[in-house]
Amino acid sequence: MTVLSSRKAAILAHSETFAATRASWRERARFFHQEDETYLRFLIPEGARVLEIGCGTGDTLAALKPSHGVGIDFSPGMIAQARARHPDLSFVVGDAEDPATFAALEGPFDYILVLDTIGAIDDCQAFLAKLHALCSRETRLVIGYYSHLWYPLLNVAERAGWRMPYPEQNILSPSDVRAFAQLADFDPVKSEQRVLSPARLFGLGRIINRFISVLPLFRALALRHYAVCRSLPAAAASDVKSATVVVPARNERGNIEPAVQRIPRFCDDLEIIFIEGHSKDGTFEEMERVKAAYPDLDIKTMVQPGKGKADAVFTAFDVARGDVVMILDADLTMPPEQLPKFWEAVRSGKGEFINGSRLVYAMDDGAMRFLNLIANRTFSYLFSWLLNQRYTDTLCGTKVMRRSDYQRLKAGKAYFGDFDPFGDFDLIFGASKLNLKSIDMPIRYAARSYGETQISRFTHGWMLLKMVVFAFFRIKAQ
Repeated sequence: MTVLSSRKAAILAHSETFAATRASWRERARFFHQEDETYLRFLIPEGARVLEIGCGTGDTLAALKPSHGVGIDFSPGMIAQARARHPDLSFVVGDAEDPATFAALEGPFDYILVLDTIGAIDDCQAFLAKLHALCSRETRLVIGYYSHLWYPLLNVAERAGWRMPYPEQNILSPSDVRAFAQLADFDPVKSEQRVLSPARLFGLGRIINRFISVLPLFRALALRHYAVCRSLPAAAASDVKSATVVVPARNERGNIEPAVQRIPRFCDDLEIIFIEGHSKDGTFEEMERVKAAYPDLDIKTMVQPGKGKADAVFTAFDVARGDVVMILDADLTMPPEQLPKFWEAVRSGKGEFINGSRLVYAMDDGAMRFLNLIANRTFSYLFSWLLNQRYTDTLCGTKVMRRSDYQRLKAGKAYFGDFDPFGDFDLIFGASKLNLKSIDMPIRYAARSYGETQISRFTHGWMLLKMVVFAFFRIKAQ
């Protein structure tokens, strides 16, 4: 272990002093730790490879039920307690700021958890920078810490004997944590604030924390802050070389050939899948004709087995061979000429889930009805709050992601179930659950030149309201 600063030496001495009684202190604060772990289990699914830095007695790591769990702490006393309490997990004595500690570990990990440890670190930027060696593109760094606004109350709780005494800590605001992450080349994906009541309060604490602490204004006063980040060096090491453009079409006969003509050849290996949805205007026959007319292109045609856009998109995604999968609505209101921007955003690692947005640029006259525009803007604000990521348009049909991420999303689809006939929210909610970096891509929304819109403003407006309630209970109110 490296030579410790006087500050960290005092923190180590404190940890050794309280190692034997740490479990009893956690028991006193059982409700708070249960609330903390409830949200951590939402962020970190069971069965993941998890590294916890500053693991203490290992109880939080064990609560996450990892397939491979490794805990690091520089207190031999804490690690001895952790090994005794959780013999199925691996625990290592080591200083989180010593490069040798991480060099001895076998990565990468799916999740790296830094829970409150950020308060004990001497150089937060340098510490975070060392973690890249243990990251892949899919790795997510989860930092949990106390709100800087609560420290006066936490000090009172210590003096009253309600909370285990803590040594000197870095008192960091969300802006401080975000800045340290960015300086260390970690990209903040999203953040959350939770827990207004660290006490049970005869059952009211759970209700307050689940339904009140996440609301606007109230969440600014929450005790616990969480930041989810990804490694930028790992994200930039792109290995994508091919793409599949999926074009779901129902009664879009006049748009099939224009789609082929207008899709740019933005990568050397491009697949186009037309999937037809039981049309009455000869759309599938037109797909077959166009496929034969362009033998130099890799064009495939399919008929979806069920109904709805979601069924069409996911059926095509399941057989797509491209490294990147893209949705292009057959009405061509999202100009196909814009697809290279989506490709570049994924290929460069700038984003992992690229969502088209029709509501940034001015759109063509008649492209969207007024009530639809108002509803889309309203729901965009709601979903940005629900998902802790910026969404300016949730119903734009063009969405782009890696096929490997789609496969992970599909594997976890049971969490949300079958609820979305369009597939937009299957993808948006799934990407949020995977903690993918979401980027809105502004596009110039054009008026339809063939056929009629298949959107019903009132039916689908009601569906959006139900989506808001659904998302609140499945994503926000943990």
